[in-house]
Amino acid sequence: MRTPPAAAPGASGEVVATAIRSGAIALLLALMQQRSSVGELAQELRQELDRYSPGGKLPSSRALVERYRVSPVTVSRALAQLVAEGLVVTRPGAGAYRAEPPGPAPAAAGDTSWQEIALSADGAADLVPRTVDASGVTVSLAAPPPGVIEFNGGYLHPSLQPERAMAAALSRAGRRPGAWGRPPLEGLPELREWFARSIGGPGGTVTAAEVLIGAGGQSALTTALRALAPPGAPVLVESPTYPGMLAIAHSCGLRPVPVPVDADGVKPELLADAFRASGARVFVCQPLFQNPTGAVLAPARRAQVLRTAREAGAFVVEDDFVRRLVHEDAGPLPPPLAADDPDGVVVHVCSLTKATSPSFRVSALAARGPVLERLRAIQVVDSFFVPRPLQEAALELVGSPAWPRHLRAVSAELRARREAMTSALGLNLPRLALPHIPSGGYHLWLRLPDGADETALTAAALRAGVAITPGRPYFSAEPPAAHARLSFAAVGGTAEITEGVRRLRAACAEAL
Repeated sequence: MRTPPAAAPGASGEVVATAIRSGAIALLLALMQQRSSVGELAQELRQELDRYSPGGKLPSSRALVERYRVSPVTVSRALAQLVAEGLVVTRPGAGAYRAEPPGPAPAAAGDTSWQEIALSADGAADLVPRTVDASGVTVSLAAPPPGVIEFNGGYLHPSLQPERAMAAALSRAGRRPGAWGRPPLEGLPELREWFARSIGGPGGTVTAAEVLIGAGGQSALTTALRALAPPGAPVLVESPTYPGMLAIAHSCGLRPVPVPVDADGVKPELLADAFRASGARVFVCQPLFQNPTGAVLAPARRAQVLRTAREAGAFVVEDDFVRRLVHEDAGPLPPPLAADDPDGVVVHVCSLTKATSPSFRVSALAARGPVLERLRAIQVVDSFFVPRPLQEAALELVGSPAWPRHLRAVSAELRARREAMTSALGLNLPRLALPHIPSGGYHLWLRLPDGADETALTAAALRAGVAITPGRPYFSAEPPAAHARLSFAAVGGTAEITEGVRRLRAACAEAL
């Protein structure tokens, strides 16, 4: 027998390589053939779909394998292609079905241009524009982009909110008998009593019968202005003042008339002039830690303001919005104007929202005399009532030991934050004037250098990673100078305040 010749060195490696190349080519050819088979089968099935009604069941995968002489993998991939095209739906364990036809095409866009006339022209009686600019409100409600330090916020940072106490109060409230029933239209008697004591003091100058429970301060202010002034009427406002109040006035068809304020609040002599010149019957003010200046109405001016309004036959709407955000180093606070008003001049508005959470919207309207019934009627028409579980939760919260502890903690933290911000501003931005440092509230009011462009600074600050509030929306007429408002309540702490001012310095270097 002849012995096969020995393979030459390296021949076995070449054989293996040749085999691998041949196998790869065969595999590639097989994949190409399978891809072609999938496409051909998908095309066959598309043509067959018309034989089935929408929702009708297609043959099973096994039947398709036998009919078209293809592999189960080819059938599966062809069906998947039709599913992706929206022609077939598959139901695990049930099979494949012809898809329902798509719904009707979207209707063509209508023509809403007619609304421009309907919303702006009500005849000769329309004395003021009816457009509403909510930008001054939304700037403090909209969350800034991630990484941006929030110097424009109007509420406490989550770390300052009494979340545990609110959650516990809401849980207890939900278990109260009748908690999910309809409350009295004016509000729960116990909650009205609590607000009456907090407004009128221990002397009881305000009674529960003179209090209505509302759904937040903004809602209460809207009710007050709608009750007190007809559309087209003038309403006196502090200058500068809260933009949300100006938005309310415009939405009610009222004409805001500015009355300047200084570090001691509104100037009584200018208030008297404004009443005479305008014929207004309403003045809206924030006597305590005014927004945005932080001013407190001086003791000597309090009686003058009430007397001036009384002589003009006008109401004073007192927005007591941050009494519970007093700083730790503040002295004794003056009582609300409503506590010193036996004649019903003052319509008082206060809320729990600023001291708790943006979503804890419970407020109070206090008034005496015939105006109370008008306030009640408008509130009922607008919102029926504040949900009873929320009112019950408010009672649970303010009656718990956690409530005074929370107020003390916030008082101390706000003082620390105010000091951190004023120190950082003095060190980094001495060009920005800070005429008044408040001992309550959550913001500082800065005057910018002459000729400064608020819009440019706001944009530059946002590019630098800090959101601020420009001053223009706080004025109902031409502002005397450029301003900016910085909040220290919505940030995470003093370190974030220091970093925010550092970023603002970079923005000022760019824009001022």
